[in-house]
Amino acid sequence: MLPYCFIISRMRRMPRLCHCLRVLFSEMTKLKMMEKKVENLIRGILAGNIFDLGSAQLAEVFAKDGMSFLASCQNLVSRPWVIDDLDAFKSKWAKKSWEKAAIFVDNSGADVILGILPFARELFQRGPMVILAANNMPSINDFTYPELIEIINKLEDADGKLASVDASNLLVANSGNDLPVIDLSSVSPELAFMANDADLVVLEGMGRAIETNLYAQMKCDSIKIGMVKHPEVAQFLGARLYDCVFKFNEA
Repeated sequence: MLPYCFIISRMRRMPRLCHCLRVLFSEMTKLKMMEKKVENLIRGILAGNIFDLGSAQLAEVFAKDGMSFLASCQNLVSRPWVIDDLDAFKSKWAKKSWEKAAIFVDNSGADVILGILPFARELFQRGPMVILAANNMPSINDFTYPELIEIINKLEDADGKLASVDASNLLVANSGNDLPVIDLSSVSPELAFMANDADLVVLEGMGRAIETNLYAQMKCDSIKIGMVKHPEVAQFLGARLYDCVFKFNEA
């Protein structure tokens, strides 16, 4: 179980986050240029990844001033990022539609709701099945499997649509993990079965995408995306603190 203080904090944020998500969906539908839409979706994931109470520096910012998601989208460090395959991904997006994507989510709150869900919705709107994989047990501020099921159920309407898009291709899976990092050889049998034929894997967050799987080679297309939030990781990568990683590899 989550400590009571974390449960209360998450419950208080949900109504505001759900309202912000509907605004984001509305703004996305207005974008006609696909390249711009894709870039905005990726920037949204990176902006959402800022909202991490597991980072001491960011937790201090939360405590003092709070943070604005839209301001975070606008204030990402300038490109090129320390690892920046965004242009290659935008080109691939225009040419290919994947059949099944497995997305390993990270932090509770804005990270998943405002960052990952708009990206996932854009994916399954194009046809592929999308699996959102979340931790089995809580770890710092990470979203858990039961929480993710609950929030998806709240966001879908009576017809099973997410902001007017049929969400029947959106699935939630238990990753079997209870850490902010992940060993992909040890995921739950449920997720291993569901994602066996995935042709796109997305790892989000500094722990899962950068610290443990940045150089992992996969048999399918993959994205490793996250923000560099610890000085030691920034030094290792030769990056700025709060620099961004967007690593896209084709199979």
